[in-house]
Amino acid sequence: MESSFLGINTVNFITSFLLATAVFLFMFMMGALMSWSERKQSAVLQDRIGANRASIPLPGGKKLALWGFINNLADAIKTLVKEDFKPRAYDFLMYNLAIFFAFVPATITAAVVPFAGVLKPAEFFQAWYLKWIPWLPEFFTNNLPDFSFRVQVADLNVGLLFIFAISGLNIFGAILAGWSSNNKFSMMGGMRGASQMISYEISMGISLLGLIFIYQQVDIWELVQAQRELAWGWLPKWGIFLQPFAFFLFLFAAIAENKRMPFDLPEAESEIISGYFTEYSGFKMLLFMFAEFITIAFVAVIVSTLFFGGYSVPYLMADGFHWPWGGFTQLSHATVVIMEILSFTLKVFFFCWLLQQMRWSLPRFRYDQLMKLGWKILLPLSILNLIVTIVIVALGGF
Repeated sequence: MESSFLGINTVNFITSFLLATAVFLFMFMMGALMSWSERKQSAVLQDRIGANRASIPLPGGKKLALWGFINNLADAIKTLVKEDFKPRAYDFLMYNLAIFFAFVPATITAAVVPFAGVLKPAEFFQAWYLKWIPWLPEFFTNNLPDFSFRVQVADLNVGLLFIFAISGLNIFGAILAGWSSNNKFSMMGGMRGASQMISYEISMGISLLGLIFIYQQVDIWELVQAQRELAWGWLPKWGIFLQPFAFFLFLFAAIAENKRMPFDLPEAESEIISGYFTEYSGFKMLLFMFAEFITIAFVAVIVSTLFFGGYSVPYLMADGFHWPWGGFTQLSHATVVIMEILSFTLKVFFFCWLLQQMRWSLPRFRYDQLMKLGWKILLPLSILNLIVTIVIVALGGF
């Protein structure tokens, strides 16, 4: 397909660029929202007001506090102007490279996750509630009438393996930060992070093998499509229904990988100050903390995609709702796509809330308890779940 003024390669490049920008902004904004909810949600749980002092003055003596969100902006500005203290003796390259490994992987891996189904611009902008931009439907109808794309930055046929490969790089941030800082507390935090990653990465991977055996896919797009099918004519084949035990195993292991409470031993303030980023200050420390919040959003994205159908809405197809009792409700293409995006976003918000709730509800494990849980409980259970799943698949149970 060639338009009168743009080649298809140019159109595809522009589309990919816009999708990549949108995904990056989504993850960035989720990280900012998590940094706000870290304070407000803990305040609600502890029956206090929380951060609310910073505000923007308005005419008439009023102030705009946005429920404490302005405090986050004030803190970001404060860290930007703070002096960047560095250890007296440290490895300059690894000290700075650690921030890259902590921040980038969670954002990159979201690129293989579909945020909605197939979008057809010529049909999408025909909806009545998008008529405020009248030139867009005419533009696509006249120049790109058959153009469509998946709402997914990178369509990899090994997307699940890509997620494991790139997300595994995250631990290098803790290891390099701990080693390069030349601080015994930082080094201990880095060592804890490394052993914790090894302990829980195995259980997390094995817990997902059951899904791979059932769906026969490692392509993220195809995994979501498989979850849109129905079992017994009415139950969506979401991972949570077919592999409920694997869901809990994966969730616990993912929280441990993210080094969040109750698995935050690599940065336990009451034991080793701030762990692997003890020697970081100012904007560098902010990046480490922000990377942790983005990783929360990433865990929520992966859990929603693999176990809760991703962007899919039960019984919603490309043309509308196909009800299990035989009815049909037709919807416009734009309505379907918007509902898919909203569905995915709400699922991600829910699991972000859940992870934050666990953060402020559970006590920290001792280090020996952390290792025992990973090697003596989660790993055997994940292997048992895999064996049972293989037997059921071999007998034609799914």
